[in-house]
Amino acid sequence: MELSISWPAVVAAIAVGMAIAWVWYSDWGLVGGIWRKLTGVTKEDSAKGGKGPFVVLVASIVVTALALAAANSVASGFFGTDSLWAALTVALVAWLGFSLSTLVQHNSFEQKPGRLTAINSAYQLVLFLGMAVPIGLLQ
Repeated sequence: MELSISWPAVVAAIAVGMAIAWVWYSDWGLVGGIWRKLTGVTKEDSAKGGKGPFVVLVASIVVTALALAAANSVASGFFGTDSLWAALTVALVAWLGFSLSTLVQHNSFEQKPGRLTAINSAYQLVLFLGMAVPIGLLQ
């Protein structure tokens, strides 16, 4: 079995991931205002943070795209198929086993609001599945 990563798929997944983050958390986005209220992070706080959080976002989305592409390649080799459905399944399993489980655990111990956990968990699910689409189509 050979690890095969489609670099155009990774680049497309990164673009999709950035778009999802922007639509999800922007002040005009799906939950940006609610997220600000639940976290207490004001627009001024975001401005003070500078580009640091954005750099972290980009780096984490790049790592996520690479990890999903690699996991999809392994799954495709194992199961002998490289379909969109396989990529979506890999993304769902990765979200469930790594993202959701750790986020719920941390937020529970940090006593964060359940609504915040739901917002961030749903974002991660949409992010993983959204990034899996170009990976599944272009892999």
